[in-house]
Amino acid sequence: MKPFELATQLAPSMGSIVGGVGLVSDEVIATYDAQAAELAERYDQPALLASYSPIEDLIASTSADSLALDIGAGSGRDAAWLASKGYEVVAVEPSSGMRDEAQRRHEDTRIRWLDDRLPGLTRIHELALSFDLILLSAVWQHIAPQDRQRAFRKMSSLLKPGGLLIMTLRQGPPPADRPMHAVSLGEVEALARTFGLEVLKVVDQADELARAEVYWTTVILRMPDEGAGALPLIRGIILADDKSSTYKLALLRAISRIAEHAPATVRIAADEPDAVDVPLGLVGLFWIRMYIPLVRAGLPQAPRNSGPDGLGFTRSGFRAAMQLQCAAADFRVGAGFSGERAVAVHSAIGEAVRTITTMPSNFIRYPGSDQQVFRAIKRRVGRSDGTIALDVETLWSWGAMRVPGHVWRTMSRLGAWIEPVLVAEWSRLIRTYSERMGKVVPIGQSEAALAWEEPIRDTTVGRAAVRSIIDTGGDISCCWTGKLLKPGALDIDHCLPWAAWPCGDLWNLLPSDRQVNQHLKRDRLPSAERLQQAQTRITSWWQSAWLSDEALQVRFQQEVVAALPVQDPSNLDDVFDGLAWRRLRLRQDQQVPEWVG
Repeated sequence: MKPFELATQLAPSMGSIVGGVGLVSDEVIATYDAQAAELAERYDQPALLASYSPIEDLIASTSADSLALDIGAGSGRDAAWLASKGYEVVAVEPSSGMRDEAQRRHEDTRIRWLDDRLPGLTRIHELALSFDLILLSAVWQHIAPQDRQRAFRKMSSLLKPGGLLIMTLRQGPPPADRPMHAVSLGEVEALARTFGLEVLKVVDQADELARAEVYWTTVILRMPDEGAGALPLIRGIILADDKSSTYKLALLRAISRIAEHAPATVRIAADEPDAVDVPLGLVGLFWIRMYIPLVRAGLPQAPRNSGPDGLGFTRSGFRAAMQLQCAAADFRVGAGFSGERAVAVHSAIGEAVRTITTMPSNFIRYPGSDQQVFRAIKRRVGRSDGTIALDVETLWSWGAMRVPGHVWRTMSRLGAWIEPVLVAEWSRLIRTYSERMGKVVPIGQSEAALAWEEPIRDTTVGRAAVRSIIDTGGDISCCWTGKLLKPGALDIDHCLPWAAWPCGDLWNLLPSDRQVNQHLKRDRLPSAERLQQAQTRITSWWQSAWLSDEALQVRFQQEVVAALPVQDPSNLDDVFDGLAWRRLRLRQDQQVPEWVG
């Protein structure tokens, strides 16, 4: 059979030709790659969108921040249609040939393309995005029955509260030479009940290609508000759990802060469905960062004093770290220490990891159960050799903290709401402990000590890079306009605005025309189109400013792998892609106003 004839049998009327090759062999994908231009021409027809007319009223974009996921996006027809409805779209397609065709046909900055597939959707989950709408058109029949529960769980975990999952189910005999798995509405409804989704609408339709033996069932499912159940669990741990110290709150806050400030350090658990692993050393590092201001202020963290500093974990390493005279923000990913300072920090992290493992990780349980919510997977770590670089690899050396996927996603998406509750309860515990000891905590003291100390808004390193380039005969251009800049008209801009996400990482510092920075862009987020237009100028700046100096190159790459979803920090196109994904997440999570230009 000719490849085109094969594709005609494989491709149903709704969705993409290769939508649903999640479990199809690489050989079949290669066939689609070879025929991509011809297949895209056949199926990239706006007329086929008529299949969606019965449900169109339900999928209208509700806001400028609406985000859709098109799984098996093929020629990009449906992704472009969703973009025209007001969505920003993440289009998943495992065929590189089809992705290339789709991007050529639909050059829309509201669509971002990704090589991923069911049942795992690994790369999508690494981005920590959540979606208002997920479209799975003409895909389900390609997923083997034994993989469907996992695939459904993965999709439902990506939905926002109130989000829609749209599935089209192919009914009828499969092609003789291309087996497909049977599908049924009952199976989908059972999976919906299992994962807490409600069936909103079911529509039966004839085949748009006029195949008499084939018809389609479209199912629209909705995730009720906070259907994952993670927010009540987190709230219960914060407000209802018995607490003999502030340790449980500290562990929750450390994980929540990692979700906010260092999400790219996290790995999907390889041996457990729907869980992530967080570097245990990073949890310990953030633990130290939180407790140092509290101990310095003399604020009790338990009903009675224990240990020389009032805290059981303040052994020699922590006490030595206290004497470093470092600001709390200095305990961050990418920081480096040497000599006695390195020994102190290394020891303090190890002590924190031991405390976390034996105390809060061990005692935070699901309600009415002995099952731990967070599980530490410790490794033995040798002594410090007199230097320590707190890069991601080093922080993994202490082991991992296993976090349930639904808890991690809720912390990633709702951190702005979880943080105030954590701080308020922590402050209440401090006041309670102080009263038992006959002490009075002045109003605001505990809240001030609990404030997450952000890095100082400092663009000195960016200005130094500018001077170095100018001194060696180079020119500086505005990353946003391309205009050549004189020193007096130049600002160092935070690409992702400081007001929304305080981040002084090198990749986030860009040269900008002062008028553009202070009067046009200001504290707004660059739109997807504006950022794309600036790609060449941004990557050129990174190359000349940071990669020409060995120490700055190391820092640049360490900061990239901690904050951005990047596989190769030495590839500036990959780094830019990670920046664009981080922009999208910031837009979704905080609805930061955009600068279009």
